[in-house]
Amino acid sequence: MITSPYDKYRQSSVQTSSPSQLLLMLFDGAIRFAKAALEGLECTDYEKVNTNLVKSQNIVNELITTLDHTYEVSNSLASLYEYINHLFIESNIKKSKEQAEEALGYLMELRQTFAQAAKIPAGQDLQHG
Repeated sequence: MITSPYDKYRQSSVQTSSPSQLLLMLFDGAIRFAKAALEGLECTDYEKVNTNLVKSQNIVNELITTLDHTYEVSNSLASLYEYINHLFIESNIKKSKEQAEEALGYLMELRQTFAQAAKIPAGQDLQHG
């Protein structure tokens, strides 16, 4: 049972969001956790690093499983998401910033791309829009 007003709001916002808004929420979460992991690396709090990298990986895994493979781009996105997860795993094993920063960069670029795409009205001709 949800009792916190914040949790109620969060649940409501998820239930009433469009697919593009949900996608952006997933990216926001993965980005937030990746940044928290980088903060953990800065202060050598490896429990924080592990917890947040695993949370980022879980979100990226969700992105992989929800891909619509009727679109050709989905295969490329799946490969990129798998690479991002690989970077998170490597960062966690090596306690290295470089891989986490690279993964974070990809997530931020993807989020920006999807945010722009969400602004295009459905059915609009992209070549002449």
